[in-house]
Amino acid sequence: MPLVDLDRTTLLLARTPPALDALLRGLPDAWVRAPEGPGRWSAYDIVGHLIHGEHADWIPRARRILEHGESLAFEPFDREAQARWPQDVPLGARLDEFAAARRTSLQELAALRLTPTLLARRGKHPSLGTVTLAELLGTWVVHDLNHLAQLARVLAKARAEEVGPWREYLPVLAR
Repeated sequence: MPLVDLDRTTLLLARTPPALDALLRGLPDAWVRAPEGPGRWSAYDIVGHLIHGEHADWIPRARRILEHGESLAFEPFDREAQARWPQDVPLGARLDEFAAARRTSLQELAALRLTPTLLARRGKHPSLGTVTLAELLGTWVVHDLNHLAQLARVLAKARAEEVGPWREYLPVLAR
């Protein structure tokens, strides 16, 4: 089984906060709070979800694998936690919060001093079953990339009516 490349993982994870900042900071509130559709997330919601992941998912689950292996399953992750947070916090403050949380997560990841043996350690996901620490870290990177793609789609769909006949050349609007 291939193990995760920690240097590449860290490089990619460190790029998410500045990418979000470049894409979202300073945009009108109406743009960043517009959901993709009924019952879907806005850019603001996505940033909140990423913050929650920094606090409740990646490093806590890595530690659980290292400390308990498969004997203690992860706590279920609340994908909608950000919906219950105060909604009057400006997006700029949320972006700053995410950047700070990610810096802390990456420092904590480095402090774990993961070896190939540790990366192969197994843990227990509440619905997926047995997973490895390497898979958790790989998922963290792809999770970020997934939400960056989602952000692009959310922002594009908010402009869908402005493209006229070019819509047929813009598959992001059909997803």
